[in-house]
Amino acid sequence: MQDSFATRDTLAVNGKQYQIASLAKLGQRFDLKRLPYSMKILLENLLRHEDGVNVTAKEIEAVANWDAKKEPDTEISFMPARVVLQDFTGVPCVVDLAAMRDAVVKLGGDAKQINPLAPAELVIDHSVQVDVFGSESALEKNVEIEFHRNQERYSFLRWGQKAFDNFKVVPPRTGIVHQVNLEHLARVVFTGEDNGESWAYPDTVFGTDSHTTMINGIGVLGWGVGGIEAEAAMLGQPSSMLIPQVVGFKLTGKLSEGVTATDLVLTVTQMLRKLGVVGKFVEFFGDGLKHLALADRATIGNMAPEYGATCGIFPVDQEALNYLHLSGRTEEQIALVEAYAKAQGLWHDEHTPHAEFTTTLELDLADVKPSMAGPKRPQDRVLLGDVRKSFKDAVVGLTASRKPLATTIERFAGEGGDTAVGHEESAFGKGEHVELNGDKFKLGDGAVVIAAITSCTNTSNPAVMLGAGLLAKKAAAKGLKAKPWVKTSIGPGSLVVSDYLEKTGLLKELEKIGFYIVGYGCTTCIGNSGPLPVEISKGIADGDLAVASVLSGNRNFEGRVHPEVKMNYLASPPLVVAYALAGTLDIDLTKDPIGNGSDGQPVYLKDIWPSNKEISDTIAGAINPAMFEKNYADVFKGDSRWNHIASPDGSVYQWNDSTYIKNPPYFDGMTMETGKIEDIHGARVLGLFGDSITTDHISPAGSIKKDSPAGRFLISKGVEPKDFNSYGSRRGNDDVMVRGTFANIRIKNLMLDGVEGGYTQYVPSGEQMAIYDAAMKYKADKTPLVVLAGKEYGTGSSRDWAAKGTLLLGVKAVIAESFERIHRSNLVGMGVLPLQFEDGQNAQSLGLTGKETFDVAGLQDGKSKTAKVTATDADGKKKEFTVKVLLLTPKEREFFRHGGILQYVLRQLAGKKAA
Repeated sequence: MQDSFATRDTLAVNGKQYQIASLAKLGQRFDLKRLPYSMKILLENLLRHEDGVNVTAKEIEAVANWDAKKEPDTEISFMPARVVLQDFTGVPCVVDLAAMRDAVVKLGGDAKQINPLAPAELVIDHSVQVDVFGSESALEKNVEIEFHRNQERYSFLRWGQKAFDNFKVVPPRTGIVHQVNLEHLARVVFTGEDNGESWAYPDTVFGTDSHTTMINGIGVLGWGVGGIEAEAAMLGQPSSMLIPQVVGFKLTGKLSEGVTATDLVLTVTQMLRKLGVVGKFVEFFGDGLKHLALADRATIGNMAPEYGATCGIFPVDQEALNYLHLSGRTEEQIALVEAYAKAQGLWHDEHTPHAEFTTTLELDLADVKPSMAGPKRPQDRVLLGDVRKSFKDAVVGLTASRKPLATTIERFAGEGGDTAVGHEESAFGKGEHVELNGDKFKLGDGAVVIAAITSCTNTSNPAVMLGAGLLAKKAAAKGLKAKPWVKTSIGPGSLVVSDYLEKTGLLKELEKIGFYIVGYGCTTCIGNSGPLPVEISKGIADGDLAVASVLSGNRNFEGRVHPEVKMNYLASPPLVVAYALAGTLDIDLTKDPIGNGSDGQPVYLKDIWPSNKEISDTIAGAINPAMFEKNYADVFKGDSRWNHIASPDGSVYQWNDSTYIKNPPYFDGMTMETGKIEDIHGARVLGLFGDSITTDHISPAGSIKKDSPAGRFLISKGVEPKDFNSYGSRRGNDDVMVRGTFANIRIKNLMLDGVEGGYTQYVPSGEQMAIYDAAMKYKADKTPLVVLAGKEYGTGSSRDWAAKGTLLLGVKAVIAESFERIHRSNLVGMGVLPLQFEDGQNAQSLGLTGKETFDVAGLQDGKSKTAKVTATDADGKKKEFTVKVLLLTPKEREFFRHGGILQYVLRQLAGKKAA
């Protein structure tokens, strides 16, 4: 700490002295009271890391004098205190680190130089799938299948635990990374030793999952990054960023009766996505905070990627301390958090001065109404009473090219005389006859075939989880249960959740209507929804039906939840239960009966919806610190299955012929020489895409089709289709993942005529083929590639394979109308150039078909902020247009010259060893 502003001070807590970088001392020279909470944390980070090179006094002054209205133009460095990973993104991170150990040795360095300098904690939560459901044995059977499928991956992670310092793994069947982070891993205030002195500083975090922002709910500044940026942070490389703008979101009032935190976050998401907050911080303030439980705040923070912000943060206040008490943190840690926050001006109460913001939104919590979001984007909020219309509008587009079919479940003939809700016969005609486990029914458009209480967004929130249980209890008492065509599941975010569901007796009530725990993990929200019953799949295929899922998740992008399900709606856990009971979207739950009870009388949602008082009384008697202390006492230990997995020893990994783990090609032939940012000549278009192409479209995480390039590759390696697992689980093998890039079954390449899936045209011959196959033909021809796209390219998950796969296909640049923050950063980090059309222009307005040859000129080794693109068609006609070069900081340009972040870090470390 260079300490140009003499801010070093001491803080005495619990009889111990801590060194701090004092914002109070800096506040004697600058007006810091006007700064938002998040900006103060950035400022402290700069003070503590000032070294005159990565962090200078000039950058500290720039943040201290922050102009809320100024467009970001000043680069700063940010160094998180720790990194969290989940296994889908964490396995490729450890693969990269293992590969870097090999590479640094070849460059003259020492393998041990590749080692996390800050704590890195990985939670295995994305590997469990819902193969078995609807029975008490579902959990154990799914876990057994999970360990069988993922033994190679888990063995590799156990090697990583031994080979790397500061790296810990939370084994399977523990919970979802973000909930484990909130309930246990988060420190809020961090402590560490430096030169024999104890320091206290804010807990800040990078996570390799975009929903890392859930931790913002307890005042911890952190956000999702790609794995490559996380790896750089683990190796001590500061993250380069522009000083952000901060949007203030003022909350007033309190939620009305019957309104959930899910309804609130869907409203917030819609408002902020409409405003446009990509690349900005969002900070919540106002009197409404005192009516928001910590879990509700975490729910809002969790959805920051859905509203596009870098973070969605709440300050530290009494509610944060209450949660630390509840979740079993030590009294010493809680005292440190309170003392540090108050000493640093990070504490929030009614006396806290109002901060300055770039712009401000306001929401009266009383105005929030019961809502869902769908059918394919989380920002597309629909009032509960309008869901039926939303579904019908969606069906029109989804079924335009097929013969007329039904839009409802016609009837359900089951035990107890339960019959369908008497909807009128639709003009679309009759549906598909299905018989399943002795039940006979007709399956039609809008049938809810998946109802999943899943995802970190809501499973962390006792109000909605216990609310779902109370609704189930009332439904069971009236003789209702889930319809037989609905695949039901509960995937708790932590063991604490199942503890309080069991303690209250509500888990048994959920089981009565068909909801059983299927695993502790992300499950349906990440696409691990597992297969539908064969009979249901056949009915969907025979009728080309547009069926639906209802899930308590944060993502409902096309092709994500299940390949056979075309409409996906996000909802609170109680509404997930309600739609499982109804079995269809062709219903207005605000008016129509869900079904008939055992007495033959109609049952309405209002009859079984629990009151706010019922929920709060249940919470008060259900949850205590002992639950957290018990479940997290040995969180890194794992069960016998985990501890009996064999793993290799040694600091350098011994690669083998695994279809899960493979030494990637990023460092092949690498030397100490850096390159240049060169113009692009003679490029062809690999794909021409529209708006809202997500990272799920670019690099799907779900099932692998046996007739896809990835499926054919696995079969060639002797892997049977039943053992394919998922793309997400195969991220440690580049051979599989490059073949899965742009392989989403719903992606539409506008170079083709209405074709869905990962196909393109190989322009020289005019052939239609898989994108991977075309890319390999272009690579053989030594033809560079570009991708053209519309607005919000790369929204969604922070998966770096969307950038890695793009690079390995031979793509040199992506030209889009706009980029989502994380994916743009990932492209830069992998050496793929992000270029943006000028405002008002896009491929369509310029008349581009994707059949042209492209040249990109004027890059000037990254010094120019614009470049000229020339598109030449088959007749030699040229179209010229200007694009913005989105290498936003000097550090990003330096990374790009090296070929990416990891190459830059490798050369830095090898150079230090050589010196």
